[in-house]
Amino acid sequence: MLEKVLQVRLLVVGDVMLDRYWFGEVNRISPEAPVPVVKVERSEERLGGAANVARNAAAVGARTALLSVVGDDDAGRSLTRLLADGGIEAGLHIDPAIDTTVKLRVIGRQQQLLRIDFETLPSHETLNAKLAEFERRIADCDVVILSDYGKGGLVHIAEMIRLARAAGKPVLVDPKGDEWGKYAGATAITPNRSELREVVGRWSSEAELFAKAQKLRGELGLDALLVTRSEEGMTLFADHEIHHQPAQAREVFDVSGAGDTVIATLAVMLAAGAGWAEAIRIANVAAGIVVGKLGTAVVTREELAAAL
Repeated sequence: MLEKVLQVRLLVVGDVMLDRYWFGEVNRISPEAPVPVVKVERSEERLGGAANVARNAAAVGARTALLSVVGDDDAGRSLTRLLADGGIEAGLHIDPAIDTTVKLRVIGRQQQLLRIDFETLPSHETLNAKLAEFERRIADCDVVILSDYGKGGLVHIAEMIRLARAAGKPVLVDPKGDEWGKYAGATAITPNRSELREVVGRWSSEAELFAKAQKLRGELGLDALLVTRSEEGMTLFADHEIHHQPAQAREVFDVSGAGDTVIATLAVMLAAGAGWAEAIRIANVAAGIVVGKLGTAVVTREELAAAL
């Protein structure tokens, strides 16, 4: 199955961001306030948000294209360079009126001490140009991922789902917020446990979770709903089937970006011809590998093959 991945053409659309890491030593508390003083020794930049989804898909061997919006700034140029390094075909629309989204994390003693976010919403003109490019690109892909980080880059998501489905392409959505009506008609959405709880309310048993998940799936007209559940693993609800994968028992180092790995692997495996059960089994193995790495990381095809 992993050989077929090399033929998969994937289109990722969504909110990109640059993940900046400052690593340093913590040896004292500040005299100005009760906070640690971090002496920064090195810094690193990585692809974040939808760009990390694309990076994950490319790492397992899929031919990956990415559509998004960045500012005319250093962070936007860094993203362009990192995407090229990752072998990702990037359609980045430059909006001079915005700053590229940056998440700056300060790490001391292998622990995240602070995160600082920089972000602004893109303009309608840039988003309209991106929608037009989406229409042009849809014919040349096998599967679409819409990666919603709530940064304003997916204003036209309902139209994108409609266009992709009309072209016969499966669409997987990583949702954000509690307004999920705009995701109606997608093939599948992949919320985590807390995101699902925000929308359907709490549940006290597996039976209640099943009822709520299937009701939501019906309301949104989805083929499947995949809920990632941290230490409880992940559960996929589809028409006449439920598939559960327990969490991979191993040391959890960092869960940031694990959802990106899950949706990327799931989409690529489905496009390669896997059924739901096989696709989520492999996505779960990939997630188990990536949480053992620091920061927004990826799983390579070799690592995945070895783990399988």
